[in-house]
Order: sequence, then structure tokens, then C-alpha cells
Amino acid sequence: MKSAEIRDAFLKFFESQGHTRVPSSSLVPADDPTLLFTNAGMNQFKDVFLGADKRPYTRAASSQRCVRAGGKHNDLENVGYTARHHTFFEMLGNFSFGDYFKRDAIRFAWQFLTAVLGLPPARLWVTVHVSDDEAAAIWMDEIGIDPARFSRLDEDNFWQMGDTGPCGPCSEIFYDHGEAVPGGPPGSDNDDLDRYIEIWNLVFMQYERQPDGELVPLPKPSVDTGMGLERIAAVMQGVHSNYEIDLFQHLLQAAVEVTGARDSNSKSLCVIADHIRSCAFLVADGVIPANEGRGYVLRRIIRRAIRHGHKLGQKKAFFHRLVAALAAEMGPAYPELVEQQARIEKVLLAEEEQFEKTLDKGMAVLEAALVDLKGTEIPGAVVFNLYDTYGFPADLTNDIARERGLTLDMGGYETCMEQQRARARAAGSFKVDYTASLNLEGDTDFLGYDSLAESGKVVALLSEQGPVDSLKAGEQGVIVLDRTPFYAEAGGQVGDTGFLSGAGSRFEVRDCTKGGGNHLHHGCLLEGHIKVGDSLDAEVDAGVRRDTALNHSATHLLHAALRQVLGQHVTQKGSLVDSQRLRFDFSHFEPVSAAQLKTIEQLVNEQIRLNSPVQIELCDMDTAIARGAMALFDEKYGDEVRVLTMGQGFSVELCGGTHVERTGDIGLLRVVSESGIAAGVRRIEAVTGAGALALFDRTQAQVERAAGLLKTNTETLTDKLAQLVQQNRAAEKEIAVLKAKLASAASGDLQTQAVNIDGVNVLAVNLEGADAKSLRDTADQLKNKLEPAVVLLAAVTGDKVALVAGVTKNLTKRVKAGDLMKHVAAQVGGKGGGRADMAQGGGSDVASLPAVLGAVPEWVKTQLVG
Repeated sequence: MKSAEIRDAFLKFFESQGHTRVPSSSLVPADDPTLLFTNAGMNQFKDVFLGADKRPYTRAASSQRCVRAGGKHNDLENVGYTARHHTFFEMLGNFSFGDYFKRDAIRFAWQFLTAVLGLPPARLWVTVHVSDDEAAAIWMDEIGIDPARFSRLDEDNFWQMGDTGPCGPCSEIFYDHGEAVPGGPPGSDNDDLDRYIEIWNLVFMQYERQPDGELVPLPKPSVDTGMGLERIAAVMQGVHSNYEIDLFQHLLQAAVEVTGARDSNSKSLCVIADHIRSCAFLVADGVIPANEGRGYVLRRIIRRAIRHGHKLGQKKAFFHRLVAALAAEMGPAYPELVEQQARIEKVLLAEEEQFEKTLDKGMAVLEAALVDLKGTEIPGAVVFNLYDTYGFPADLTNDIARERGLTLDMGGYETCMEQQRARARAAGSFKVDYTASLNLEGDTDFLGYDSLAESGKVVALLSEQGPVDSLKAGEQGVIVLDRTPFYAEAGGQVGDTGFLSGAGSRFEVRDCTKGGGNHLHHGCLLEGHIKVGDSLDAEVDAGVRRDTALNHSATHLLHAALRQVLGQHVTQKGSLVDSQRLRFDFSHFEPVSAAQLKTIEQLVNEQIRLNSPVQIELCDMDTAIARGAMALFDEKYGDEVRVLTMGQGFSVELCGGTHVERTGDIGLLRVVSESGIAAGVRRIEAVTGAGALALFDRTQAQVERAAGLLKTNTETLTDKLAQLVQQNRAAEKEIAVLKAKLASAASGDLQTQAVNIDGVNVLAVNLEGADAKSLRDTADQLKNKLEPAVVLLAAVTGDKVALVAGVTKNLTKRVKAGDLMKHVAAQVGGKGGGRADMAQGGGSDVASLPAVLGAVPEWVKTQLVG
């Protein structure tokens, strides 16, 4: 069976057993800062297992794309050395959310493996946890597993989400590759060899681990399973290595072609074939190479692949050329690879070109260090230098060291890294704070789309200490109502403000956020007394809500205009919308030009002037996507979504925020700034409506003030400025000529101040009023006139010291200008460096300069003697 056939058979089987087929989620976990990447099929169902999210189904099946290359789950260093480790893989899984439990989970697994895939029971080995008599009985008595092919294990068969939270025993199924392959069964002394390979893990979540370690039975036990597609494909295709399956064969051949590899069995080809999968999918999901977090992990994987291509003899950019082969292989299952092929290639090529500039130099530095290496451990300082100067991640250096039987001094490396260590490890622990839950029966009914004033019942009150029964005048706290018109902060839109009023009470709402399905009204009780069960009138500040809606609607038009002008690769990476302004972050590789910004602004304002009605439709996700709605990877969506259409299809997005009724309500959009905030991420800030008009007023006032200062009018202001700029440039040139003449004259006068040290003329003086260029010019002239000579010139400007050192060519083997500069700059509280014949630097300790200059002849003497 081909891999695609296995994937399809798995999903169809579980659909026939009442499971809902759920598409793979993004590799960037939705709204989950505890995970670096999606690394298991259960990630997208995490909140369902925790009870914080409800789905219309209790059974699900998926084929989830996963990456394990950073944080707790990191297989990167093993790729290329084993037959089954990958940075990217697909996890087949079936899930029960309080529906079936051990009996059906075991029955489904056995039926799929033996009946659907036709695997012989004699080749399967089953394990359970030592305490799980229930699962053992099902396997032995109901399934009829051979007792000789059954084990009870301890730690290997207990799964937990984190230090606290859902956990439980698991049952693993192994495939026996036969006696010809070395290794023993699970639980034996040699069970880590290759004969018995785990193909499926059935996790039975039946407990909640408390902070004190106690296991409390869950009211609704659940099931989470995972089977690696690559592993089961290797079994079904009769091969021992995952890299021999159909998914990899075309990629490996393409890797041979683009690298020019002579050895088609090289492990480096496996590394490259694996890495193009993870890199391409990460870029498709919005990750861009960077120096921290997810982007840094992507950069590490790309550079490891490039190094292996380099090892195969390919010195030119090659990695991006593999995207086409990957899209052809996996595009039918993941069409985003085909849709974004050009963009993925562009991102990878840019990273290749950047790393190629330093790869050869870094390798030369490493080779030089290995020549002088004593022992088998590469010093931590060398590892750090390769990372800091040449962009070699430590695991890349370790990869090279491993090939040569060497190890790294990671302790020394980590000491050098200090704060930079965080860049390579951005994953957090998987912990859930259950005490923060309100434990309320129902969700808050949000009425704010249609009304800004409603009444609601107080269902909970919170203070800094937690839930309370009442609030008194002057106290700050949180009020939860059963129904409210207040919008809770979400999707970049800030929460509403306003008031909650009752009989003699008035609560100022300063913010509104979400807590699970409830709206939390944060603020202060200005007067009266409020207790749980009271009825309150809730009134939103209409002016603030209106201005916020203007900015929110404008972000949708801005997003669409950006994609139209810059390309379809542009996706939202974040936003902030309040009543004063809008901020929109988006993926793009370079600054947006002034002309492009102008076009984008014009497109948005054209849609505003058309005054089209804003259409909002509620539908299911499949219908929304079919209508062209954009969904964001870092947002979670329910079964029913709001599709917002603006400008007769100009913008179609999913959005739960509040908006204008017609595009003309926005009035006007004016871009305030455009900037880069991270690698591959740009930010636009803009204002709308009255805010845009106020910006125009301020700009006009500044123009008029500038015209007044230049004694002209606004019409001729630019001409006047151009005239002043031209005059300024002419003056600067004249000053430069005069300074050159002064430098020449000064060099003649300074010759007499040089002292002779063992036949070398040494001059160290302070030139008043000189700038950096004058210092360099004067130093060059003095070197010519005093040869052989060592010259150090200084100039003081305010509280700063500028330094230039020069050494004539015939002395650079004995005295180096760079060494002199480092020595002198340190003495004046600064730093510097340069070539052997010329160096520059500076400092801030002006008072010490005379003594430092006076000591230069003695320093030169020590160098000459040495």
C-alpha cells in the first residue's frame, strides 16, 4: 500500500466507526504558548480533553502533520543516524472525548491492523501498563492475543500531559521485523534495537494528576491514539527504514539531482529529504527564519540541510529546488504546498544565500580548531564562536563532530551563550492551572452585535483573592453576567468599556476579556453594593465602540489591499484595534516601498468611498472556506463561524469582532508608519475617521510652521528646502577641503613631535577640532613623512574621544595598528580595532587621554623588543 492509500484507509475506517474526519491543524499551535510546534495528533484537541472546548462530535480521526525539532520533543540530532527519526512526520490518530474507552479503542486498533491492513497477528506484540489489568484482560480474553507476545511495562506505558492534568496508562502495539533483525521484545534488555518497532500507541486518559501527585479518576475517561504514517508505511511496503517508503523515494532522487551526489546511499541525502519536508511545511504555515523561537528552529533545520549538501560537494544554493519535488509528492494531500510553492522557494533561497556567505569561513575556522585539538572534545568557546560569528547552531557543529568521533564541551558553550541560550530552546512546559476556572454551568450570552444596552444577571464575582459573594463601593473586581452587550477582547480588538448599573450601584467597566466561554467585566464599583444574583443594566460606551469598529473594519480592507499589492503570501501575524488607531502585522520579506504604501492606501480609500454594505453571514467552516474566507492559523474557530464580506468581495474573512454597517462609515484611512518588527514580519500603523482628519490637521500645521521658519509659503516650501540642501552640500565640500589643508599643515608641524624608539618614529598626539576623516588623512600623511613610523592621533568632541592608529607597511610584522588601538581604546573606556596598518576606535574617558598618549612610546618599545 502506498502512503496515501494507508492514510485514506485509516480515515475511512474510523469514519465507518462513527468518527468525524478532522483536517490537520497548522504546525503553529493555535493559541497555545506552551508548545513550540504541533508535535502530536492530540494537540488540536487539547482543550477538548481539558473540558475548555466543546465539539459537536465525541469521536474524531485525523492525519496530523507534526514537527519535532525543538523544545522537549526534539528529534533533529537523530535524523540521518536512525531509520525512523524525522523532524517532520504525519500522525494518524483516533480520539474519544468521553465516549468509548479501552475496549473499543483496542478493538478498533486490532481490527484496522489485522483486517484492513492484513498484518499477521503473529508479527504483532502488545504492551500495557503494569497496573492496567482491565486493558490486559481485553487483550488476552477478548482479542485473544498470544500471551507469548505480550508485556507489562511501567514508565514506558504511562502517559501524562504535564506535571499536572490528564494522564493515564497506555497500550502500545509493536511490529516484529523478524529474527533476521537484531533486538529483543519490549521490556527486554535489548529492546532498543531494530527488530520490534512501535507502530501505535493507545492512550487511556482516566486520571487527573494533582499538584501533590495524587491520581483522581476523571468523570469522562477519554482516548488519544497515535500511529506514525511513515512507520506503518514501512511495514506495509516491506522495508525496514522509513526512508525507503514511497513518500521519500522521489525526494531522495531529487536530492541526488540538486546536490550532484555521487553516492546515492549517503545518509546526508536522508537528512536533506527529511528537512525539506519540515522546512516547506513550516514556511507554508507562516514561520519565517529568525533568531529566536520558531523561526530560529526553522533556521537551524535549513542550515543543517545546507551543510549536508555542502558535504556532498554542492557549494551553490540547492535546497529551495526540492520544493517542487515535495509539492508533487505531497501536494494532493496538502494543496497549500502547491499554492505556496513560489513563496516557500523564495524564503528558502534567501536563507541559503545568507548562510552561504559564512559557511565556508565557518568550516575553515572549525577545521583549524580541529588541527590544534587535544583530545576528543571541541572547546565550548569554539562552538560559541561558530554560532555567534558564522551562524552555526550548536547542533550543526555537533553533527560535524559526531561524524568524526568527537564531542562538544557543552558546559563551556552554555557559559559563553548565557542569555542567547533561550533562542535555541523556546518550548515551555505543558501545565494547566485548573484553579483559575470559574466552573460556571453555561457561557455568557453575547448580545453586543445587535445592542449596546441590555440587562443581565450576576452569575459570579471575582476579586484579587478569587471568587467572592459581593463587591463594595471602592473595590476593584470582575463581574460575570449571564448575558451582556460588552465585547470581550479577541482577534486583536480590545474589550468594550462602559457601565453596569443596578439599584443604587454603579460599576465602571474598564475592560472586558474572556474566561473560557464567559465575558469578564473588569473595573471598579463606584457606588453601592453588588452581590451574586443581582440584575444589572449593562451599557457599552457607544462612542468608543463605534471608533473601534471603524479601525477593525479598516484592518480587513488593509489586509486585502496588502495581498493585492504585495502578493498572496501576505498573511496576518497579529493586530491591535482600539478606538484610537489600528496596528496590523503581516508576513513580508522586505520593507514596503513608499509607492506601494500609497497604492495600498488608495485601494482602501477607494473601497471606503464606494460605501458598500458590510455583509455578515453565519455558516459552518467548510461553507466559509468554500466562499473564499481567510482563516488565520493562530485563531480558534467554532463549528459556526462569522464570515465578514466587505466591498463586494474585496475582503472575505472569518471574524468575530464588531464592525461598521457600510465601508463608507470608516470615512478615511491614513497610514502613519510601516516598519519591520521581526524577520519576515512587517507592521503598519494607521488611523481612520476623525483620527485620520486630526492627522491631516497636524501635518498641515507642521508644513505651515516649516514654511514660516524658511520665510516662504507652503506652495514653494519644497523648492526652498531643495535650495537649502544644495547650499549645505556645497558648504560641506568646502569645509572638507579646508580640513584637508589643515591636516596637511598640521602633519608638517607634528613631524617634529615624533620620538625615535629603536629607529622607529613614534607619534601620539591630540588634534583639537579634528573629525574622524581628518584624523585618517593626517595619519596617512604622517606615515609617509615619518616612515618607519607608528602614529596614534586623537580628537575630543564633547565627552567622546575619537582615535586613529597607523603603522607603516615595513613595521606591521612587529607592531600592529589593531593591537595598539585595542590597548589604547580600553584605557579611555572604549573599544576599537582594525587592520595591521590602520585601525580606529574611541572612548569616553577624556580625562585619561593625556596619560594614555604619553604611554604609547613605551608600549611600542615593548612590541619592538618582543
